[in-house]
Amino acid sequence: MNPTQKLHDLGQSIWLDNITRDILNDGTLAKYIGDCNVTGLTSNPSIFDKAISGGTDYDDAIADLIADGQQGEDLFFALALQDLTRAADLFKPAHAASHGVDGFVSLEVSPLLADETQATIDSAIALHAKGHRDNLFIKIPGTPAGVPAIEESIYRGVPINVTLLFSREQYLAAAEAWMRGIERRIAEGKSPKVESVASIFVSRWDVAVADKVPVELKDRLGIAIGQRSYKAYVELRESARWKKLIAAGAHPQRLLWASTGTKDPKASDTLYIEALAAPDTINTMPDKTLLAFADHGKLGAPMAKDGGDCEKVIAQFKAAGIDDAELAGKLQRDGAAAFVKSWNDLLKRIAQKRSSVAEAKGRGARA
Repeated sequence: MNPTQKLHDLGQSIWLDNITRDILNDGTLAKYIGDCNVTGLTSNPSIFDKAISGGTDYDDAIADLIADGQQGEDLFFALALQDLTRAADLFKPAHAASHGVDGFVSLEVSPLLADETQATIDSAIALHAKGHRDNLFIKIPGTPAGVPAIEESIYRGVPINVTLLFSREQYLAAAEAWMRGIERRIAEGKSPKVESVASIFVSRWDVAVADKVPVELKDRLGIAIGQRSYKAYVELRESARWKKLIAAGAHPQRLLWASTGTKDPKASDTLYIEALAAPDTINTMPDKTLLAFADHGKLGAPMAKDGGDCEKVIAQFKAAGIDDAELAGKLQRDGAAAFVKSWNDLLKRIAQKRSSVAEAKGRGARA
């Protein structure tokens, strides 16, 4: 049995952390679904920026959207939804087989809205409606302004992928928002089945402290934070409040591991996949990490429900001068700022493509 099948059988969903028109057109995504047990995917502004800047795959679509009067953010979202709806259709079997729990693709609201609660809510509702797919998640960051937007969006019936979570406390705030949204729906007699995942970013912890801790602590903080968060997740799922929601018909919000590609060239390229294997969770992997795990990944015991030695490890980092609570806040702020930069780069890229496509059309008309 191949490693991805073993991970799937353990109960962890394997998602791809990538989307390009190329992997849709050449059958790569379909191959991942068939050969590597991939049952969903995630996207973000950086992924789309690389995809659009990487060649001419999007030029014809951009030309068509320009002809329809689209520009800026509207043009990007139209372009992104072309890819994501195709991917969503490939995942329809996984979505159906899981009774609506798995088989999702994700589209992020504009990172420029990170501090604007109402604008985030409005955007989430509009983007989900434009997608016309039940298996489309809208990504909202778990920032202070994002948390109330998550609750309201869930209440409005929009499936939400909570992104940019870096700690147990940030995760619990996102889970509370999901529960409040579902509770409000139940109180009003609405369906409690509004799907959600909570995405905890892992490898960025280890990148942030790589040159600040002894060598024996390298590449250990992200996993320890993951273990601590998983313990909280397990405890929450066993709580009376959570069980009441499930009894009413809600599907549980699932924990998702994000940023699981190994950044340290000296570490195992399957480090975070093997360490974070756990039932009722998701791991979204870059292509390189997915293929590495499929080729030579080793699956041992699943994550310890009690967090294992996470508190001991985190204490060692504290002794080395790392304040995990302070760093979690910084990582979330830095992550939001990085997505804003990627977003602005993406819009510039689209504007450049728009100009070059229009110029090419003009030359063609004169010829």
